[in-house]
Amino acid sequence: MKKSNIIAIMSATVLMSSCGLYNKYERPDVNTTGLVRDVKSATDTLAVTDTTSFGNLPWRSVFTDNKLQSLIETGLAHNVDLLNAALNVKMVETQLTVAKLAFVPSFTFTPQGTISSWDGNKATKTYSLPVNASWNIDLFGNLLNQKRSAQMALLATKDYQLAVKTNIISGIANMYYTLMMLDRQLEIVTDMEGLTKDTWEKMKFLKENKIGYRSTSVQSAESNYYSVLAQKEDLKRQIREVENSLSVLIGQPAQAISRNKIDEQSLPAEFSTGVGVQMLANRPDVHYAEMSLAQCFYDVQTARSRFYPNISISGSGAFTNNSGGGIVNPGKWLLSAVGSLVQPIFQNGQIVAGLKVAKYKYEQAYNTWQNSILTAGSEVSNALVTYNSSDEKSRIEAKQIEVLKKNVEDTKNLMASSGSTYLEVITAQQALLNAELAKVTDDFNKMQAVVSLYSALGGGRE
Repeated sequence: MKKSNIIAIMSATVLMSSCGLYNKYERPDVNTTGLVRDVKSATDTLAVTDTTSFGNLPWRSVFTDNKLQSLIETGLAHNVDLLNAALNVKMVETQLTVAKLAFVPSFTFTPQGTISSWDGNKATKTYSLPVNASWNIDLFGNLLNQKRSAQMALLATKDYQLAVKTNIISGIANMYYTLMMLDRQLEIVTDMEGLTKDTWEKMKFLKENKIGYRSTSVQSAESNYYSVLAQKEDLKRQIREVENSLSVLIGQPAQAISRNKIDEQSLPAEFSTGVGVQMLANRPDVHYAEMSLAQCFYDVQTARSRFYPNISISGSGAFTNNSGGGIVNPGKWLLSAVGSLVQPIFQNGQIVAGLKVAKYKYEQAYNTWQNSILTAGSEVSNALVTYNSSDEKSRIEAKQIEVLKKNVEDTKNLMASSGSTYLEVITAQQALLNAELAKVTDDFNKMQAVVSLYSALGGGRE
């Protein structure tokens, strides 16, 4: 058999064995059935059949409050974490450009010149204007897989940027709604301040007029009044702290935050989660985990390609007057080309270890991706059950408040006619205050659940 035929057969065998190095990443099988739990059943999961998702809505369609929208726009323009995420995208884009340029031959230009004189003779001038070129032939997918890995890294970085954006939008909305909740609670406590002060003053009047009221009853009423004042100051402190935190989130110095009232808010009441596979595509953190998995896949391919030869072609051309045997003028072109093949032999242990490490990283990335899917389903389930529970509690508390308001008035009237004690009045007032504050909290929890659901479904889009 001719030597040329043997070489051809060996080359074909190597090429056939390396075909797997060019495979593209494909999503592993994942079961998304029952990913979202039913909010009413203790055992059943939500049978999602719709193709739309609440998370696909633009954030302006979800958060319609004009002042909240202004805050979100400011945050998206000035938040430091989001600005850094954008810079990370630019850096990875640059790295991808470098990976693409690896397929292009490299050129160097190194002009040289000398002047020499021997024993006082006339000086001799030589010059050379060389251009060197080298090209790495990617027969076994080393450069290709590195480029694909860089592409996956870019997609993952963009996912991270979207995740940061989603967190910022959700964080601003939560803090804004928190401020409105605290404002409403402050109004309730302020109203209760007047009510408890009135009760205290009436008891002082009754005692001073010797109608059977002791100093202990007056002291209890006074203590109740001061307790309400303390709650009021605590709410003022919380408002200031939330304003400061929100200012940092939008990238501004600590300042007062302009806002509307909680009763004026209008949020969606009907939600669509979308099918499980769509959730995987929408959630930036889940997609980020998958792109990291794809990157590890190509890193494994790159590690495999190192078992195969590295083939490169280099060439040079120079316009020179120095041919090696003498000096000629004018100069002439001197051209050369050489091909090289490097086959790793004694590095086999290192290459095998590198492949094993790449496979272990792939397994880790797969586990992380699977866990992110489960986490996504859990977050959606929690948001849905929180919304439904808070909505129902708010309805019940509204009825309770109506009863307690009447109870406060009745006990006050009975006290004036000695048909009720001061303790009953104070107890009724405290029960009303607690119920009103609880209803506001549950109204806030319902609004927060909407924000959480929007975030859990991968919201944050323009």
